[in-house]
Amino acid sequence: MTEFRDRGDEIHMQPLSFKEYVDAVQPDNLSLALNEYMLHGGMPVTLSYETAEEKEEYLKHLFSMTYHKDVEERNKIRNEFNLSTLTTVMASTVGSLTNPNKIANTFNTELKSNIGKDTIAQYLNYLEEAFVLRKVNRFDIKGRKHIGATYKYYFADPGLRNARRDFLHRDDGHIMENILYNELILRGYSVQVGVVNIFTNDKTGKTVRTRLETDFIAAKGSRIYYIQSAYSLDTPEKQDQETRSLKNIDDSFKKIVVVRESGPVRRDENGITYIGLEEFLLDEKSLDL
Repeated sequence: MTEFRDRGDEIHMQPLSFKEYVDAVQPDNLSLALNEYMLHGGMPVTLSYETAEEKEEYLKHLFSMTYHKDVEERNKIRNEFNLSTLTTVMASTVGSLTNPNKIANTFNTELKSNIGKDTIAQYLNYLEEAFVLRKVNRFDIKGRKHIGATYKYYFADPGLRNARRDFLHRDDGHIMENILYNELILRGYSVQVGVVNIFTNDKTGKTVRTRLETDFIAAKGSRIYYIQSAYSLDTPEKQDQETRSLKNIDDSFKKIVVVRESGPVRRDENGITYIGLEEFLLDEKSLDL
């Protein structure tokens, strides 16, 4: 450490992006390839296996025998069950607002475990250091300040997340959101969850605050993008729900909704850009289309 201090660089290797996956596999059907990527992810060795069973067995083994063993041994964790259970809980709540206190309450009420919030926070840090999880903070867009009460976690690879759920609970909407987050990080953006507070009067005239969420604020230098992940916009009500936060952001930075369905890029009367997930992931300049 003393001999090489300030003389080396850390290179953080990511799992394969969807574009890298496509370049390697050369699939005939991009939609089916995206379904496969959403299920088994981009850990490179998965490409060497032919069947889904082989890929899933590899990913489960990789998680338990490499990631978990590394975290347990390096940090001298004695209660392996709590670490394993915490990882499964996090896989079940990808993209959901949480914090160590809420997770500890889940352990106490549902699992009858007395693990404390400080231990949960420590375990989460260990999983971040092992590049399993990534923590995302929240930012009040209008107030221009961070919100520290709750935050989100995403997995470094969707295949690893699904391995912790035994590939039984897909939750494609949150997996899509996870993939978008990973793609933005891969492109070098700083990413936060956006919060928009709007104030209206109820029937009694009392002012009521409603807190709306924008999935991601992606920033690089002077460029800022507001991005919403929407698996489907199959009804007017769903479209209004997914775009409401974007419509209430009153600055001029670009607003984007990424949908699962492939199709041409379009813009609505509010200046919001809509782009399919395939198109977004395969074009490195998709934020500026």
